[in-house]
Amino acid sequence: MALNSSFLIPHSSFFHRALAWAARWPVCAWTTDHGLGPAHVPYGGFRRRLLVARRPALTLRAAPGAPARLRRYLARPWRGGPRALLISYDFNAALDPRLATRHPDPIGWPLLTVLEPTVWIDFDDAGAATIGGVSAPEAARIRAEIAATSVPAPAPPAGLRLTPRMPRAAYLRAADAVREDIRQGEVYELNLCQEFYAESARLPDPVGTFLALSERSPTPCGGFWRVGSHYLLQASPERFCRLDGRILRSQPIKGTAPRGATPAQDEANRAALLADEKERAENLMIVDLVRNDLNRAGCLTGSVRVEELFGTYGFRHVWQMISTVRGELPPGAGLAETLAGLFPMGSMTGAPKRRAMELIDHYEAGRRGLYSGAVGWLEASGDFDLSVVIRSLQLRADTGYLSFQVGSALTYDADPAREYDECLLKARALREILT
Repeated sequence: MALNSSFLIPHSSFFHRALAWAARWPVCAWTTDHGLGPAHVPYGGFRRRLLVARRPALTLRAAPGAPARLRRYLARPWRGGPRALLISYDFNAALDPRLATRHPDPIGWPLLTVLEPTVWIDFDDAGAATIGGVSAPEAARIRAEIAATSVPAPAPPAGLRLTPRMPRAAYLRAADAVREDIRQGEVYELNLCQEFYAESARLPDPVGTFLALSERSPTPCGGFWRVGSHYLLQASPERFCRLDGRILRSQPIKGTAPRGATPAQDEANRAALLADEKERAENLMIVDLVRNDLNRAGCLTGSVRVEELFGTYGFRHVWQMISTVRGELPPGAGLAETLAGLFPMGSMTGAPKRRAMELIDHYEAGRRGLYSGAVGWLEASGDFDLSVVIRSLQLRADTGYLSFQVGSALTYDADPAREYDECLLKARALREILT
């Protein structure tokens, strides 16, 4: 019995047909870099991969004991292909009970979910695919099913009424209060986020909505995730962390500028972003925070260093300032240690991290849930690749609750009105497909 079956992709539509096939399963994970390599983000983006399953392998809903349960799960022998991970921002309360949120939970993602594959498919850049976890005859049957699956047209929902949980005036008041906290020495920087939501929403086809989002905002960490009635449609540009052997890298994004209408204007916007003292200061603060977090994760003394500082990378609608920080984990350390020291991503909190998260819960009007958490892959070797959940749409299909969130880093020198406009810029693709 062959447990891996490789073949050439028969036609360009096969990739999207595979997504539509996977979305029929009760549980699926689908990631793509949209063909965007290292020119768009250092070390490239997500690998093109599909996983389907009948149910989650591990679901952690209660904060007490969650890290210990995760460690016990990870200690089990595993040879069954890649696993997918979804980690809510609220997992921070499992790491520090003082950070439990006061906000209700209309989406209801677990704190942490692990998906083990019934079937998985890896796609390479040469036009080949490998089906894993099944016999050769079963692989042939799956190929035939995928080939016969209709490709959904990019189909955004029509006329959704989106409600801001924090209207512009409320955001400006909160931002001013944060600036006063900064003046008082509570924090140096804080990422203030806001939610746009709809109730009783009905997407005609979540796959079609994801394809519409991908057309408007191709990113290195795109993904379609389904766990029962819960969906995540992801267009994230940001890597949380990646482990290759013992080398752990984190790539915080801080600094945003719009793309220009002409090549000259585009380059001028990029250069202005790179030269902006405020944006550089925000990025540097988070780089220092990530350096500290890598040490807290147990990286070897002297191994933590900045590989790239203030790199500027272009996406469909925005320029982003990305820095890359790396460290070396000791033998035996892996995902559990990384989460304990590094989670959640510092670019989504502020500095110092714990106090920033306390103030986030105070000033923000809703629960973040999966937003600003992390999703990605855990390999049988222990290597992993996780992205930050930003620029993404969440849907609970059984209730019709639909949500996306955007945020911006505040320092004392921040202009609240400008930061609010930056939030809308980041939300441009999502707003376009939903309204």
